[in-house]
Amino acid sequence: MRLGPYRQVLGMPGMRSLMLLAIVARVPVVAAPITLTLHVVLDLDRGYAAAGLLASVLTLASTVGAPLLGRLIDRRSLRTTLLVTTIAELIFWSIAPVLPYPVLLVAGAVLGLLTMPVFSVVRQSIAALVPVASRRPAYAIDSMAVELSFMVGPALAVLLVTQLSATITMYLVGGAIVLAGIGLYIQNPPVRTADEEEEASAGVKVSRREWLKPGFLALLVLTAATTAVLAATDIALVAELRASGDTSWIGLLMAVWALYSIIGGFVYGSLKRAVPTVVLVALIGLFTMPISLVDGVLLLALALIPAGALCAPSLAASADAVSRLVPSGARGEAMGLYNSALTLGLAIGAPLAGAVVDAAGPEWGFVAVGAVTLTLALAMFPFVRKLSGPTTPNTAADPVAASAPRAEEPAKTSDEARLIAL
Repeated sequence: MRLGPYRQVLGMPGMRSLMLLAIVARVPVVAAPITLTLHVVLDLDRGYAAAGLLASVLTLASTVGAPLLGRLIDRRSLRTTLLVTTIAELIFWSIAPVLPYPVLLVAGAVLGLLTMPVFSVVRQSIAALVPVASRRPAYAIDSMAVELSFMVGPALAVLLVTQLSATITMYLVGGAIVLAGIGLYIQNPPVRTADEEEEASAGVKVSRREWLKPGFLALLVLTAATTAVLAATDIALVAELRASGDTSWIGLLMAVWALYSIIGGFVYGSLKRAVPTVVLVALIGLFTMPISLVDGVLLLALALIPAGALCAPSLAASADAVSRLVPSGARGEAMGLYNSALTLGLAIGAPLAGAVVDAAGPEWGFVAVGAVTLTLALAMFPFVRKLSGPTTPNTAADPVAASAPRAEEPAKTSDEARLIAL
């Protein structure tokens, strides 16, 4: 396994500090949903249906808000966006613990629209800091960091709630999110290269017609399908372990599943040749279905390896594709749409699996979501294939060579270069 691409990426100016701040900032962000859920259930005594409604409101609002905030970054600046969203986070988490449930729903909708865009900002900054030839290992690092955040954040929130209280945890989580916003504001990571900043300063406007095309929309579908299969597998796993009386193993199996994803992301970023996003998503769907054939904790842990190892690579590939496909002047809005696709997939996958599990049993949850994911990937293939062409080698070790055209073929246009990752 090659470590050279990772050493090179982490050696680039600004990357180490960005990745460190990204991990620290994401932990409280991913801890927020479970904290609010426990607050509604324990402090407000409203039950899980009410908690689910609040989660749905936050999800839908953030799906709408993400591209709007991305557009604000494109048109104004990152600091302006961080200032607005950090103030919104400060106000919400200062008053949320004392709000009655109906008012909390309204406040949650506002917060969803103005949720601090930590995930999309980090991905946009990677595109500014890392040359095109090195972005695949860079986004692999980012995907692994996301997995670590999801392993730590919710577990930490539950621990704090059980040891302290849901109300105190809300203040702690909210304070950490505000501090993360202040940290990002101070660091002010670049969202464009120097050349791209000159274009922006010159007032160059990017029309949506230049990038909001069927190929980009197909990429969003693949992204949503990836997170949908993750959310659905989560539900099906819990249902399967409950049905077999192995509830005590849920936490460990989830951690093992996340570990598979981290290992897969590490391997993917070190490969000499990239694997197209559509192929990775199709394989996740294909490998998810056989999980239904096994019983028992050990066999489930083994059956999860193929699909689990493809999670981080799929997300890394799709983020890399967005960074190449979209002009820099619209990258913030595009990354916002990408983040919306991630969120929408999570919102669709969980209830889909839940409905199938209730109707037919846990094993059919794996079959249904795997089949849907595979079908979507196959349906998107014609749109992606028109754009992508052959898979290209990873030339992270030699960015100069990567940018030079081969002698036997004409140089690629800038638009063609952006489409390689698809």
